[in-house]
Amino acid sequence: MNYQGNIFRPPSEAYSILLQVTTGCSHNKCSFCSMYKGSRFTIKDDATIMADIDFAAAHCRGQDRLFLCDGDALIIPQKRLVGILQAVKTKLPWVTRVGTYANTKSIRMKSPEQLRELRENGLGIAYMGLESGDDQTLGAINKGADSGRMIETGRKIRDAGIKLSITVLLGIAGVERSAVHALETGRVLSAIDPEYVGALSLMLTDGSPLYEAAQNGTFTLPSPTGVLEELGIMFAATELSNGYFHANHASNYLPIKALLPRDKEKTLKLIDKALSGKLSLKPEYLRGL
Repeated sequence: MNYQGNIFRPPSEAYSILLQVTTGCSHNKCSFCSMYKGSRFTIKDDATIMADIDFAAAHCRGQDRLFLCDGDALIIPQKRLVGILQAVKTKLPWVTRVGTYANTKSIRMKSPEQLRELRENGLGIAYMGLESGDDQTLGAINKGADSGRMIETGRKIRDAGIKLSITVLLGIAGVERSAVHALETGRVLSAIDPEYVGALSLMLTDGSPLYEAAQNGTFTLPSPTGVLEELGIMFAATELSNGYFHANHASNYLPIKALLPRDKEKTLKLIDKALSGKLSLKPEYLRGL
């Protein structure tokens, strides 16, 4: 496979065929992220992509899912993206689902009919980084969209029949707006009603503007207890009709895996138990990205 630069994928795509169709991120301005810093956003040429699909056809018969890397494959022009999906369907007929990262810019560029066309050609899930539902926080981290835009585009993906997995970041608002961030994020998640929510705890990485802000004292990350309190507020404020809320990423202090609404009360009791000291939190040395 022709890989350029660092390759990133969601945790749930760990065993997927990783087909790199773009390099970098089309936005690449989020203050908390250093994943694609120094990496220019490009769409790879069709010949390279098709050669990689041929390679997967010969060597990846044991993998039934495929993920389109890197930061935002959905931004590829419709005709080219449909061609890639059709080649996957033809040459890798055992693949049951194709996934991609998506952001508000790329989702808005696609019409509802185009999104349905992508679904009909195998695109089964999109991963969108909400991070926060608090407009002030979204502006501070240079996310490029407010909560209204997040709700609009999240619903648009869902209406097209493509499953949606949303990532939120515990601690991203700092100490000062922690509770507001948690409540507003629960509000936005409830309005979108995705199939999956993944809550990660912010880990500051060298090279990101937010890391520099923490170093110079203009941003303060909540304590482990503060992060857990934030999770409790956010979880209590989130209403999903039939969706999974996971906080079992390696960065989190307390692993949670809940189906809402079924597991809501049980999970809130688990968080309260941890806050009262009756459950141990994951030590720092075991946390990771």
